[in-house]
Amino acid sequence: MALARTRSMALIGVDGHIIEIEAHLGDGPAGLTLVGLPDTALREARDRIRAAVVNSGEHWPEGHITVSLSPASLPKRGSGFDLAIAAAVLAAEGAVPPMSLRTAVVLAELALDGRTRPVSGVLPAVLAGVRCGHTTFVVARGNAAEAALVPGVSVMAVASLGELLARLRGEPVAEELPGDDGSEPEERTEETDSSAGARKPDLSDVLGQPVARRALEIAAAGGHHLMMVGPPGTGKSLLAERLPTVLPRLASEESIEVTAVHSVAGTLPDRSPLIVDPPFCAPHHTATRAAIVGGGSTRLRPGCVSLAHRGALFLDEAPEFARGVLDSLRQPLESGEVVVARSAATVRFPARFLLVLAANPCPCGKSGTACTCTSVQRRRYLARLSGPLLDRLDLKVELQPVAHAELLADRAYAESSATVAKRVARARERSAARLSGTPWSTNAEVPGAELRRHFPVPPDALRILAAALERGEISARGLDRALRVAWTVADLADRPEPTAEDTAYAYALWTGRVQ
Repeated sequence: MALARTRSMALIGVDGHIIEIEAHLGDGPAGLTLVGLPDTALREARDRIRAAVVNSGEHWPEGHITVSLSPASLPKRGSGFDLAIAAAVLAAEGAVPPMSLRTAVVLAELALDGRTRPVSGVLPAVLAGVRCGHTTFVVARGNAAEAALVPGVSVMAVASLGELLARLRGEPVAEELPGDDGSEPEERTEETDSSAGARKPDLSDVLGQPVARRALEIAAAGGHHLMMVGPPGTGKSLLAERLPTVLPRLASEESIEVTAVHSVAGTLPDRSPLIVDPPFCAPHHTATRAAIVGGGSTRLRPGCVSLAHRGALFLDEAPEFARGVLDSLRQPLESGEVVVARSAATVRFPARFLLVLAANPCPCGKSGTACTCTSVQRRRYLARLSGPLLDRLDLKVELQPVAHAELLADRAYAESSATVAKRVARARERSAARLSGTPWSTNAEVPGAELRRHFPVPPDALRILAAALERGEISARGLDRALRVAWTVADLADRPEPTAEDTAYAYALWTGRVQ
């Protein structure tokens, strides 16, 4: 038969699209032509696939081969089409039954010797294939665990083109040696053993700073954004790095969602592809806007805000980030997603994260009489954080240097992450019960209009916020955010609704005047 078909998957962001691959053997000069908007990596597949077929002991068809990738208007990128194209060509040649792969989706790169190599984005590709009605997937062995995360699918993991052909022909499959799937076998060393048993960060490592520790707990319980200002060495980075240890573990649906984003980015761990803990992303202040929000010239990749989806994004030395980079965070903070528009395509990446900013009080970073900055320099330094961005931060705390006596006294009373995480979990259960039947699960997600309409607070509790609004000390958005924080404070205290003390504390946290 001179024509055969297989299927693969093209990813645009985290959205997958079924690609039908047709291979036609015709007359004409020997060669292979790819049509259907292939990128450079896919065009290079012609030589790669031919070498893989020949080195697998198969006959490469004579004459001209035309491979069509349909729909032709959709851009195709990457090397994940290699195995599907090779199978289609050999099926057209008659080397394998032409109908054997008509219902399967094939995703793998080929090495020159015929081995399969894992590719990124397999999990979102399998999810998209299931939505299109496909249940059988052929992947490299290095992607088998990732593909198997989707329930109800049949995964055929192959280490080489030869193994796939043997399975299709019903022949016995030879045992593959470790590392034959394109991955290097891990060598166990003493350093690996010691790192596996290394102590994880814990909130008890942070001594002193009770206000900042309390603000971190409120941020975790309600999903509120946090800003910490203080001189170097006061514990800003320590606190931010320990935020994921008090956040609840991801639900199964959230785990799949987060894992899909990291799969597209190629950052999944090898041994355990499913991400169950909230991610933590801390980019350097020299990061570009594309690195933070996502993008790219040839391949649209998720940025740090998407890699921190359902987790925390920490921007240390926040005023050192470019003004445009910081302002680009405003839209994902409100909508929970990033829309990246390019001439070739427009993609959406999920970006519902908890933002933590840290900053020094001035350029020199010193405190008290040791500071050499003028008042103008201090104002100009913190003015790099725009008002609209600060207005979206629910909690603002100022950290002061901790005395030696306070460090010694707090050593026996500092609560661990496990203790704080239990209170956070109980508070989240209270808010989830109150918000049941709504699209939201945390206090920070509730829109202001819905918050005032369906979850009103007592008039005496609202009095301090109303007075601040009249004086122009707080914006309407800030009032809504303070109300959300007040609900979280009440949830942590197991109160049915916020009291005047809760709203006063929430207002103090929003203004950064907590003592």
